[in-house]
Amino acid sequence: MQPANGTPVRSRARLEWAAGLPMTGVDEAGRGPLAGPVVAAAVVFAPGVRIRGLNDSKLLEAEERERLARFIRARAVAWSIAWADVEEIDALNILHASELAMRRALLGLCCRPMTLCFDGNRCPPLGGLGFECEARAVVGGDGCVAAVAAASVLAKVTRDGLMVQYDRLYPAWGFASHKGYSTPAHFAALAAHGVSPIHRRSFAPVQSALGRALERGLTT
Repeated sequence: MQPANGTPVRSRARLEWAAGLPMTGVDEAGRGPLAGPVVAAAVVFAPGVRIRGLNDSKLLEAEERERLARFIRARAVAWSIAWADVEEIDALNILHASELAMRRALLGLCCRPMTLCFDGNRCPPLGGLGFECEARAVVGGDGCVAAVAAASVLAKVTRDGLMVQYDRLYPAWGFASHKGYSTPAHFAALAAHGVSPIHRRSFAPVQSALGRALERGLTT
């Protein structure tokens, strides 16, 4: 798989590890949910580093993600986690908020990245970060590029943890179980309790629920 500046690359099935130069993987978690922040992580792996069982976070059980997150933090050259909150998602749209979270994660690294790899079909704008480096987007990168898979795990574990914390503040919506995704239980909670302060008001299902809640006086 040859790097190309900002050009999407189709993924291979096997997991690709850093070879020759440290690889910085970047990925996000939480673009699809109706509530909560979008979280991004950046992970720098040195050549030769291996972590058994690493994979796309969506294919791993929660306990396995937690286990792998500990190994990633211990074995990575550097890692950083950042997010964009609900207000930023509603103001920017989810795509640009996700890119903002990725930029913040890169800025949080304690070392300058040399080669960046993003999951998906596009790289976020990298101007103004204070460094220049090679960047590529890999379709399915969280399942085939080790540093991206590691970033997906850290982002997912962090976001899930944040949603559990939000559940303690807003227990009526059940965020600890569905993490803000569009589940039947979540829609039932929206119908019963209206819209919480961490719901994304720019998302159509939330707009509909907000309209119904306003009619019933269930605004929060």
